[in-house]
Amino acid sequence: MHSPGNSTETTGSGNPRIEDLLKDVVSRAGELLQSKERMAGLLEAVVAVAEDLSLDAVLERVVQSACGLLKARYGALGVIGDDHALSHFITVGIDGELARQIGPLPTGHGVLGLLIRDPRPLRLHDLSKHHEAYGFPEHHPPMQSFLGVPVRVRDTVFGNLYLTEKEGGGDFTDADEGLANALAAAAGVAIENAKLYDDARRRARWLEACMDVSGLMLGSDRDCTAGGLDPIAARALQESGSRLTLVAATCSDGPGYIVVGAAGERAREFTGAALALDAPGLQDVLAGGEPVMLEHPAEVLGAAGAEGLGPLLAVALSTQGAHHGLLLMARKKEELRYARTDIEMGAVFGSHVALALELARVHRLREELLVFTDRDRIARDLHDLVIQRLFAAGLSVQSLTRFTKDELATDRIRNITGELDEAIRSLRDTIYSLKNSSSGEPEMLSGRIRRVTRRSAKSMPFTPRLTLTGPVDAVTPEKADNVVAVVSEGLSNAIRHSGADAISVSVAVIKGRVNVVITDNGSGFNDSLERNGLANLEDRARMLDGECTITTAPEEGTSVEWSVPL
Repeated sequence: MHSPGNSTETTGSGNPRIEDLLKDVVSRAGELLQSKERMAGLLEAVVAVAEDLSLDAVLERVVQSACGLLKARYGALGVIGDDHALSHFITVGIDGELARQIGPLPTGHGVLGLLIRDPRPLRLHDLSKHHEAYGFPEHHPPMQSFLGVPVRVRDTVFGNLYLTEKEGGGDFTDADEGLANALAAAAGVAIENAKLYDDARRRARWLEACMDVSGLMLGSDRDCTAGGLDPIAARALQESGSRLTLVAATCSDGPGYIVVGAAGERAREFTGAALALDAPGLQDVLAGGEPVMLEHPAEVLGAAGAEGLGPLLAVALSTQGAHHGLLLMARKKEELRYARTDIEMGAVFGSHVALALELARVHRLREELLVFTDRDRIARDLHDLVIQRLFAAGLSVQSLTRFTKDELATDRIRNITGELDEAIRSLRDTIYSLKNSSSGEPEMLSGRIRRVTRRSAKSMPFTPRLTLTGPVDAVTPEKADNVVAVVSEGLSNAIRHSGADAISVSVAVIKGRVNVVITDNGSGFNDSLERNGLANLEDRARMLDGECTITTAPEEGTSVEWSVPL
């Protein structure tokens, strides 16, 4: 039997155990409360990450949420590129001015590269003491505690989440690592959704651009020579995020390619420029193959043209066997490489442009055929109706000479029949011009000069002497039109004003210049006299950066020397 004193001691001695139990319960409750807060923070972070579908916004939210959840001062997310280096690096905790002082973003060396090679969670007490540590650049803030976890999108490692400088100076714990892994898993799903959304949006924009350029090409008579396809290049520049885009088409007068459309930085330098396009790998693209990425744009653009530019994307402008050239796109060296979406949709864009160019060509040929058909009809009507009636009228007028002996009336009749004959000759020349232009083949310059000379000689008792020297027919169309006009104007002036009985015309192409010399042995003139026709020749020479020299004196004839560079 126990005394009351013994009972009191037993009760008193049990109090410490109860207090220990209570402390344990309070401690566990605190841990549960802290765990609940962490779970609530994790859920809040997951919701925040999934709030936006823009990939850039999602990546930034992932880093911000991780820093807030795990109490880290600095955070970053490195995106792994195709070359297994960091292609994108999003940071939190470092402001813009400090980032500018630090310099270029990391590319995947040191501990960051270790996580790329071995994508497993990594916790460090002191980041700078790790054997893989690469060191910090100047102005970089000190960092010790470190936690890195991989971010996976399905079965592929998209990148790594980096956290440093735990608040309070401690190390990251197992619980922190678990939360980081959970957040990285949720981030992987959000990133996948954002990538799909971004991919769909970019494809939609490319398809819209395809429709726009097709409508632009088919809705206007756009010139497809140098600078004519600038709007096409500008739209490709906008959708691809490039710094320079060029549309290169085959040269119409020889081998090689010429830039017919340019947009972006230094576009003016390339407008109308010739490109060889003989770099390795381009031949398949020129034949309508898949797009090709050239690592060295200097192979196509030259050393000066490729300065500051990164890899060049070449896309064929071809569809169903019709090849119209290449679309060349380039970004700056420090910018991201072209994504697969841009490469695939660039090819679709190129096929739409080629189809629009082919349809525009067919439409232009159809319009030309209608014009040629109409010219044939006009020429036929002029010959069958107008000339025959003029000829009949001339015969009728000429027959009137039998009914009069008046010399004045006879002269008038001869003048009228002469005018009718001249009208008939002019109509025949017009018919010849219509038929020649309807053939679709441009008349050679030598033939045009001979025709102008023969036509001028019809009103003269003698034929001007014509001399052609050098590759006259190789003169460009613009210069050829001016040469014909100069020969016609010079002959007309000599015939009407000089009173000469000998006129010579010489057209020569020598040493990169076309020279026209027209001389006569007529009366000449004083420089003080009005000379509108000769002033026209001088104006034409000035417009073409050439020169016109007129040598004359009374009773000594006149010499016109007209010369312009080719």
